[in-house]
Amino acid sequence: MRSTSLNFRRAAYAQRTDEVILLLLTITHPDMEMPIRVVNDLQSIMSRGNKFIAFPFEINLPEETSEQLSKVTLRIDNVDRLIVYSLRTLSSAPEVTLEAILATSPDIVEAGPFNMTLRDVKYDALVVEGTLYFEDLLNEPYPGDSFVPAHFPGLFVLVLCAKLIFTSLI
Repeated sequence: MRSTSLNFRRAAYAQRTDEVILLLLTITHPDMEMPIRVVNDLQSIMSRGNKFIAFPFEINLPEETSEQLSKVTLRIDNVDRLIVYSLRTLSSAPEVTLEAILATSPDIVEAGPFNMTLRDVKYDALVVEGTLYFEDLLNEPYPGDSFVPAHFPGLFVLVLCAKLIFTSLI
């Protein structure tokens, strides 16, 4: 269970509140000189020493279904061509981190970080839109390692010894 502050829970559950819940979005990639950091507010904000630029964006949460992995849709207004330029120059999909904070305590991450990969990016003169994918844990091999002599030499020595003992008894 995620632990959030009392102020965050009060703001989230209240019918009316003066507290503002903000979403921080960070786009990173090894090919980018600096990450893109935006906040869905009218004013830029400093959080943990990083400046998040006021930039309109929407997050559309997925339907909860057991049939497929969750995907989140991200829509960012294409007011500044920096985002499109940055995304077009990348050699692979960028990582996206989403965090929720309170405007009155921007250094405390109340929810997140939610780490996803941005794929299927489309853009036009008004909007940049893409799908955020969570890591596909359901298709990871189990167990995580293969039991081969290169990784587990002691296991194979043990098996070989057991075979020799067993064949000598027969």
